[in-house]
Order: sequence, then structure tokens, then C-alpha cells
Amino acid sequence: MSVEADIFSALKALTSNRVYPDQAPEGVVTPYVTYQRVGGRAVNFLDGSDPDKENGRWQVSIWAETRLQASTIARLAKKALRAAAPLQATVLGEPVDTHETTTNLYGTRQDFSFWFSP
Repeated sequence: MSVEADIFSALKALTSNRVYPDQAPEGVVTPYVTYQRVGGRAVNFLDGSDPDKENGRWQVSIWAETRLQASTIARLAKKALRAAAPLQATVLGEPVDTHETTTNLYGTRQDFSFWFSP
């Protein structure tokens, strides 16, 4: 499985499969999750060989109608990602809350480090 499939698998139950890379489709029902790769730690060997693992820093965002719903799902998402063995997740900080005035949605985002097989 790909890292994207592992992320989807870990989070899909929280929002009835509404888990999307980068951004959600227009008009999607809330709540939903978006995720995107925002960096990571490069692995380099002196002999130039390819590593069998990659590291990625991933930002996971929850979008909902209320602050309470977004925060509750974010806590559940953190637990689900930590429990997903293929991701070897490390939490890289506390959540950041936001509000999107155009859509009137409440969001929370958090960064994770995942180690995975390419």
C-alpha cells in the first residue's frame, strides 16, 4: 500500500470516507479531512544506495461546522494515526485552530512525521 492509502485507511472511519489529498472537492459534506505532504527528513547513505524507508512530514486538517466537532475529530485522528502501524507516526506539535470566513467552516491542522516504504 502507498502512504496515501495508509493515511486514508487510518482516517476514513472518522468522516465516512471523506478524506482527501490536498483539498476537498467543491460542495463536499462536512466534516472532512484533508492531508498534504509538507516536507520531511531526507535519508541519504554514503554509498549512494536507496533507502528502503522514506520520511514525510504530513499536515492533516479537519474541517467541520463547529469548533467542537473539528477539535473532537482531530483528537480521534491523532489516535488513529498513532495506531496505524504502517505509518510509524510521530506527532510534531499541537493542533492549530482556524476558521474559514468564506465557507464559515472551523478547522484544525496538525503535523505528523510518517516513516513508510516507498
